Amino acid sequence: MRILKRILVFLASSYLVVAPVYLTYLIRNERCRGVNIYVNELPDFNLITEREIYGIINSGNPSITGTKLKDLRICDIEDRLKKLQELRVVEVYFTVDGNISIYVLQRNPILRVFAAGGDYFLDDEGVLIRKKRPGTPRLHVAGGNITVSQKMLNGISVLDTAIKKSVLKDIYHIIKYIRNDRFWSAQIDQIWVDGESEINLIPRTGNHIIHLGSAEDFVGKLENLEAFYTKILPLAGWDTYKRINLEFKGQIVCNKYQ
Repeated sequence: MRILKRILVFLASSYLVVAPVYLTYLIRNERCRGVNIYVNELPDFNLITEREIYGIINSGNPSITGTKLKDLRICDIEDRLKKLQELRVVEVYFTVDGNISIYVLQRNPILRVFAAGGDYFLDDEGVLIRKKRPGTPRLHVAGGNITVSQKMLNGISVLDTAIKKSVLKDIYHIIKYIRNDRFWSAQIDQIWVDGESEINLIPRTGNHIIHLGSAEDFVGKLENLEAFYTKILPLAGWDTYKRINLEFKGQIVCNKYQ
């Protein structure tokens, strides 16, 4: 009886080892029947489409469909897609029915950036993406004296320690706060960096500029401004001031129109 049990255990173990190898051999000698591509949809603007991904993986090569699976290098296809700044997740794999599945997630833009040399998006991980497609998503906008380094163009986040100093890092933290605050998300339209690399906010309501100065204690500055907006401006008039200066700690200095 013990010998029979050992034989059965041996056969079961052998099956578990041999069967996957044999199935893999059969699958890899099959020809690719098709390519299944999944791209997550962004709310109002897609950085890339399924059609574009299909074109990229077939570019300069014979069609993937019809090629033996063993002749298709999954890692090469995956590496090619990982070079796209628009994507934050890329997975490529064979399926048992002889297809290749490509699963990608687009980056999530939170800000549009106009900088010297280009039109970009900044995503929720601080990664800069060059704008390539037509269309205008509903995003806050930053512009002015903004420098984009080669490291940023190579996909390094502005939050990374490799980026020593950048106004984009300050802008990232400010826009994250603004987007998560119902009042400021509705009130602020643009961020402008002046020639002194100081930050200005351009509101949707009122004919004035908000001078933030540096990003230091920007939360406290905006809290003071919110009190000013709710208590003073309704009485003084929204078009009374041309400049509201928050640069000095605990103070709001306003310049009126002449």
